[in-house]
Amino acid sequence: MLTFPSKAAVGRIMPKEAFYKRLSLSSEIRDKFVADVKRIVMEYKLSPDTINIEKGAEVSEILVLSIELKKQEMDYRIVENIARQNAHKLLFFLKSEEQGQLALYYSKLYMTSWMPLTDLKLDAKGLNLDSVWEGFIEQIAFENAEFGMQNAELAIEERLKRQDSILRLQREIDKLERLSRNEKQPKKQFELYTRLQGLKKLLAEEKRE
Repeated sequence: MLTFPSKAAVGRIMPKEAFYKRLSLSSEIRDKFVADVKRIVMEYKLSPDTINIEKGAEVSEILVLSIELKKQEMDYRIVENIARQNAHKLLFFLKSEEQGQLALYYSKLYMTSWMPLTDLKLDAKGLNLDSVWEGFIEQIAFENAEFGMQNAELAIEERLKRQDSILRLQREIDKLERLSRNEKQPKKQFELYTRLQGLKKLLAEEKRE
């Protein structure tokens, strides 16, 4: 279960209507906000006076919002809009019955997989809130934790770009492999094979760098 020091606990319910009315939302996203979200609670405020860590050059506090959903399937543009239109760094704790998911926005929305609430864990470690926030990004954004650790000497932006590139190439390879298995014409099979070999070479190069 996601927990932080008791001194950081807020536990303030944020009225849903008042919350989304402060946001600039399209009618489509507003309707989905109403349909998907059951309750929003500000669970924690992580700041120098609540977790005994100095503020950073970029981050002075991090707010943890829990969003209880009516169903696990939701439009994640809701979370993205909340994050993009808030001046604070926000960590999202999404809940649906006994399942949970962590999310944050860093150039784009990153999320963990859904898992039992009891399995959700996040370490708040660092010399200041800048490093705590970067640690949250690493724990949530990297689908392959080993990849993040292996490239720890690089700036987090570069690591995320590489991960995105690797995942994009892998998805394209998987797609072409499915097409190749179902293709009956020899000429098209060869074309798919050639494209696959090129993509696999690019993927290997990305992983080596």
